Amino acid sequence: MERYPIFAVTADLVVLTIREERLCALVVRRGEGPYLGEWALPGGFVRPDEDLDQAAARELEEETGLAVGTVHLEQLRSYGAPGRDPRQRVVTVAYLALAPDLPTPEAGTDAAEARWVPVESVPDLGAGRSLAFDHDAILADGLERARAKLEYTPLATAFCGEEFTVAELRRVYELVWGAELDPRNFHRKVTGATDLLVPTGSTTTRDGGRPAQLFRRGTATTLHPPMPRST
Repeated sequence: MERYPIFAVTADLVVLTIREERLCALVVRRGEGPYLGEWALPGGFVRPDEDLDQAAARELEEETGLAVGTVHLEQLRSYGAPGRDPRQRVVTVAYLALAPDLPTPEAGTDAAEARWVPVESVPDLGAGRSLAFDHDAILADGLERARAKLEYTPLATAFCGEEFTVAELRRVYELVWGAELDPRNFHRKVTGATDLLVPTGSTTTRDGGRPAQLFRRGTATTLHPPMPRST
């Protein structure tokens, strides 16, 4: 019988949150080789008794303390270039996780340190590259997925609390897209989108100024009409 090459599978995570008015990514300092002491995305090898989603959920909980169901988690794509891992042939399946104002992380079992880094500061982590392995490319793909999905899905609400104002939702779009939006135009678009927002009947003054209406996420799975980045 023809022998097939043996390779390992990992699950890596692009975890994004908004902290102190900045879009941040979770990175860990590796506590073992290869790339000892360098920064990387959180993740690890898939165990023999796990499927991919279970491995991603376990890594997410180990690195953030958040269980599946409390955070948006979706499969991003697979990466399997020969030589991407110097130990052996390793294919990774990357996942994108989003949640509002996540807490200070604790390093997992194979990491020496974990921290939130503003996405624009990732290239300044040093060591001749910003992240180990091919994690620069994985992070870039995760950012683009998040930015693109804000155009046609309610994904921006994953960065908000259970109740939020239109101004808070607009700020999510601005931080993820890196561009200022016209408040009146944005308000008209999101409140006119089918089943995107549900009024709670309550107001808040936490945005400053006059009381602002509070909303919850509605039942929409796509934005109709969409919200193009050119907005």
